Amino acid sequence: MLVLTTDYVPNHEIKEIKGLAKGSTVRSKHVGKDITAGLKSIVGGELTGYNEMLIEARQLAIGIMVEDAEKMGANAIIGMRLQSAAITQGAAEVFAYGTAVVI
Repeated sequence: MLVLTTDYVPNHEIKEIKGLAKGSTVRSKHVGKDITAGLKSIVGGELTGYNEMLIEARQLAIGIMVEDAEKMGANAIIGMRLQSAAITQGAAEVFAYGTAVVI
């Protein structure tokens, strides 16, 4: 599955628009990582536990979006975007969406 942030596929014609493909996940880190992040925020530096959590969440949300597009019969997604939101302390939702198309 070709996933692009652009609204077109270079050197390809969009033959059919299938619709909105979407995927979301809510992820959290365990308490130990949360305590470590709290201490890190006092002294400064990268919050690697949260960074890892968001990387995993983005990958999972994109994977779910791709599965959604495949169910529609698409072979590409254009205009892909990611959004994230804090749900509670230590938990975040990541939402991936784009237009499922056939090229």
